[in-house]
Amino acid sequence: MSASAIQSIRARQILDSRGRPTVEVDVRLVDGSFGRASVPSGASTGTHEAHELRDGGGPFEGRGVRRAVANVDGDIAAALRGADALAQRQVDQRLVDLDGTPRLERLGANAILGASLAVCRAAAAHRGQPLYAHIAALAGTREISLPMPMVNMLSGGLHAGRGMDVQDFLVIPAGARSIGEAIELVARVRDAAVRVMERRGLPTLLADEGGLSPGLATGREALRLLIESIEQAGLRPGTDAVIAIDVAATALWDRSSGAYRLAREGRLATSAEMIAMAEQWVGEFPVVSIEDALDEEDWAGWQQLTERLGRRIRLVGDDLFTTSLGRLRQGIASKVANGVLVKLNQNGTLSGTLEVVAAARAAGYAPVISARSGETEDAFIADLAVGTAAGQIKIGSVRCGERLAKYNQLLRIGEESGAPFAGMAAVRQ
Repeated sequence: MSASAIQSIRARQILDSRGRPTVEVDVRLVDGSFGRASVPSGASTGTHEAHELRDGGGPFEGRGVRRAVANVDGDIAAALRGADALAQRQVDQRLVDLDGTPRLERLGANAILGASLAVCRAAAAHRGQPLYAHIAALAGTREISLPMPMVNMLSGGLHAGRGMDVQDFLVIPAGARSIGEAIELVARVRDAAVRVMERRGLPTLLADEGGLSPGLATGREALRLLIESIEQAGLRPGTDAVIAIDVAATALWDRSSGAYRLAREGRLATSAEMIAMAEQWVGEFPVVSIEDALDEEDWAGWQQLTERLGRRIRLVGDDLFTTSLGRLRQGIASKVANGVLVKLNQNGTLSGTLEVVAAARAAGYAPVISARSGETEDAFIADLAVGTAAGQIKIGSVRCGERLAKYNQLLRIGEESGAPFAGMAAVRQ
């Protein structure tokens, strides 16, 4: 076997940031090169995501991943032993073929992704390259860049026990000229938000992604609080800091009534009313990006939304596209949205994820590399964002170790690589 051939693969069950089990995979090559990767998990999930295999019984209320671990140690290890780790696309295709189901339900996308990412890390180690440089070679990226972060500040939805209808309100540090300055600016806003909320007597509890959970009744109230926080941080709204929103509208869709249930507001909303609400936010506040403003199957509504706002702001599809090449192509053909959230575990392999990034870029859609609500200390997505020159990254708030691991890795990459900072050029239409 060649020096870059896979010698051994093994997996284990570890815990993610919510204390729930997830898969971690180790890969060792013939020359001793080593790669390790762990797999995140989402709370707000799209129907069309690759399948996360759970045990369905036993410890951790059935959330264990012992079956997925066994699949790595058994079928996957046997299939990949002797394969060339430098041939990432062939490795990933072998994994997909081995599973044999459209959503990777037999072996589990968590098992397959763990192996895919660990192979990538081992290959980078074999080549003596930083991970982002190896990813850049796989993606065909000519010039890498450091991404502009969109940072979680206020949370509701499934990230915070539905304390607010809308899932996340985020800040983008528009005035930043480097990744270090970007992180410093958003940290100032978050600290200011805590002071503003304490002054108002609002709770400052942490949500899944490290954001604050004030439990406000309307989106407008949350946006006003965010503006006050930006100003309290000594920054200018619309100039130094702008706003992004993740509605996560699929979680609001009430099939029995055929409408969106805004429980905190005590009302049902039609697609037209959801679009009108988004327009009002954009007209009243410096909102430059809205994610999942409508349900994952509300294609007619998405077309109207894109016609109304697509030339003014980024309209990002998460549950809509689920990092699926087929779903993205459907959206491009339907002229729906103009950005795609990119989550490795929605797709199931690194190669498949890189295909989605390439297709998005070719169609003029902005790729946004994203973490999940259930994360680990693995900083792979930081290297992915740099290696693909995606331009934007969504990690969570500047709190909690699993989030800071990614921000800190971006700082290290910036220092090591000297790569330029994407800035607002990656966000603006």
